[in-house]
Amino acid sequence: MATGAASWLPLSAGERSVAIEVLVHGPLSRTDLSRRLSLSAGSLTRLTKPLIESGLLVEAPEAGGGVETRQGRPSRPLDVVAGSRSFIGFKITEDMVYGVVTTLRSEVVARRARPLASRDPAEVVEVLGETADELARAHPGLAGVGIGVGGLVRDRAVVAESPFLGWRDVPLAALVEERTGLPVVVENDVAALVESETWFGAGRGLDRFVVLTIGAGIGYGLVLGGRRVPCAQEDRGFGRHWILDPNGPLTPDGARGSAVSLLTIPSIRYQVQAATGRELTYEEILALAADGEPMAARVVEEAARALGVLVAQIANFVMPQKILLAGEGVGLMGVGGATVDATVRAHRHPLAAPVTLETKVSDFHDWARGAAVPAIQVLVLGTGQA
Repeated sequence: MATGAASWLPLSAGERSVAIEVLVHGPLSRTDLSRRLSLSAGSLTRLTKPLIESGLLVEAPEAGGGVETRQGRPSRPLDVVAGSRSFIGFKITEDMVYGVVTTLRSEVVARRARPLASRDPAEVVEVLGETADELARAHPGLAGVGIGVGGLVRDRAVVAESPFLGWRDVPLAALVEERTGLPVVVENDVAALVESETWFGAGRGLDRFVVLTIGAGIGYGLVLGGRRVPCAQEDRGFGRHWILDPNGPLTPDGARGSAVSLLTIPSIRYQVQAATGRELTYEEILALAADGEPMAARVVEEAARALGVLVAQIANFVMPQKILLAGEGVGLMGVGGATVDATVRAHRHPLAAPVTLETKVSDFHDWARGAAVPAIQVLVLGTGQA
């Protein structure tokens, strides 16, 4: 359980940089590692020796017997054993708990979902504990738990504020640790997703990278120099005051014409229901829009234009190498993708480089996978960020 992870700690700054490089980009030869980290051969040997002895790194087999060294001995690449440690990732929504088990490299090996009868913290903790117990029986030797929550998280332990759950100052990490006996890391769900995509996903190896999520809310994460930029606003309802169309719709959540009022699933559903009296799911609205139903098509077209403006504004100011669009609302691109692309071009300089916009069709288990990554970072490598 937690003992194996703890045996790797504490890592020095140099050891940690080597471990992260191999974890994220491995297997890597010692020559590649030296070049990537600007280390001499002697320094690299000094840093890798304790990592190999502790079992965090191994010499991986390589086709052809390895690379010949100057002494004539083959040098095998260094790698981590991805399955040597497992982690649980949880995503808590208003009415469900989604859980996954991942390897050390964030590969999902199991999924679970349980309904929440109540948002009372004690009952949510019990559902988390029951799910963790079930996963632990099938995957013994779990190293820790990561939990993603929509809202403001303090010290990766306390849910200071979560509008979705109606929580304030809930010591979630301590409560779940007491229930499961495992170390727990709690993080804002968008921040966790950004960390996950930076280490193991669409942003791996990029210097400037943006994650934009649409779903129940709007999420935004910025990576500069390969590191996520912490920002208080990312935990406090990004998009409620980012006005994309001052003449846009007024909805119960978000200012008139804001990103939240135009793009979130609840707002799109609200607009259609207010105009037609019909309570439709997001998927039904997209299908009707694709079939040309006038009201659904108008709302979806307006949302697509708003998304194009938002993407263009981000690209103009941040100049990212890639923008990842994720979340349960990305089905909008399937219907309004052409409008999004045209709007992005209209709001960019004619000679500007095209925006690399990658769309990731994701569900709540993907958010749970993202939540496991801060646990990997903290519990294995003793660091909050790459």
